[in-house]
Amino acid sequence: MRTHEAPMAVNIPSDQDAASEKRYAWVYLLNLGFYFIPLILSDHHPWQIGLSLLTLVPFVFFYYRAFNADRQNALLPIVGMLLLAILITPINTGSLSLFTFAGFFIGFFYSTSVALFSLIGISMTLLALNQLFGFDQYYFPAYGTLIVAVVGLFGVIEKRRLESKRLQQKSKDEIAQMAKMVERERIARDLHDVMGHSLSSIILKAELAEKLIEKQEISQASQQLAELGTIARDSLSQIRRTVSNYKHTGLDATIQQLCQRLRDKEIAVEVTGELQPLPARIESQLILILTELVSNILRHSQAKNCQIILDQQPDKAELSVIEQVKLDTLKAGNGIQGVKERVASLNGQYMVKLTPNYHTQITIPLQ
Repeated sequence: MRTHEAPMAVNIPSDQDAASEKRYAWVYLLNLGFYFIPLILSDHHPWQIGLSLLTLVPFVFFYYRAFNADRQNALLPIVGMLLLAILITPINTGSLSLFTFAGFFIGFFYSTSVALFSLIGISMTLLALNQLFGFDQYYFPAYGTLIVAVVGLFGVIEKRRLESKRLQQKSKDEIAQMAKMVERERIARDLHDVMGHSLSSIILKAELAEKLIEKQEISQASQQLAELGTIARDSLSQIRRTVSNYKHTGLDATIQQLCQRLRDKEIAVEVTGELQPLPARIESQLILILTELVSNILRHSQAKNCQIILDQQPDKAELSVIEQVKLDTLKAGNGIQGVKERVASLNGQYMVKLTPNYHTQITIPLQ
């Protein structure tokens, strides 16, 4: 199967870097200084000097065409530079400078095998010009082949540098896209954890109230509607707390807020230990984990006392929540499942003990 290389331009992928590269394209033309050395060191007729200078006009045109071209459109300007170099050689042996520009673009745009065959072709061309015009010994083809090969190698190196940079940018874009997907999944899970149970309860209460009204049991219907309102207000508070967690001010501040919520429900809470500053991703997940554990206490637990324990070692951070209540069995709902998923996303461990007290322990590796 025949394959085609993707078009490649000399300018690098980033728009800002590409603009900078194009702006300084003229800098590389300073290498044309070598083109003028034979004109300075040897005697030339005015018409020869004029023709040498005139040759630079189409050469610069071809140079900029190649500089801004992709692989599919690079051949014509490269051939143009080579033809100009060949035609001006009888008058000015500084044409070797023009050959080197063509060598660079050949190394940049084409495969190593194509560049190697092109170098052989340029070398034979230089040798033929040397024989045809009787230059002194073989300095012209030998030196010309050497500098064209070296500059062509620079073209190959530049091509690989830009390919590496393009791959790095692609990798960064993919990572950013994955991060967005993970964040969307996290938000969806948060909303499900917060609203799933509440909305189900609201639906059941509303349906029950509707049936009671049909039976003219107004007092019982009013009670169900009152409970529905309480559930709705609690759900709204949970949503607000969840949103505020996305803009949290830190784990310490969140712990204080959660402790106050427990005390407002007449649940005594004790906090022991502390955690040193953690990476943002770990801290944000611990905040959401602790928020869910405290929410479960407020919604389901019969405990009147609980304890939050923080501990940090060089290689791990631990969070424990102990409720002074004994459980025989544990039924994990969506909230606990969400906690497990968050712990797993950090490559951590989730452990639960039911006796003598209900003890949840979260361990997160730091290395």
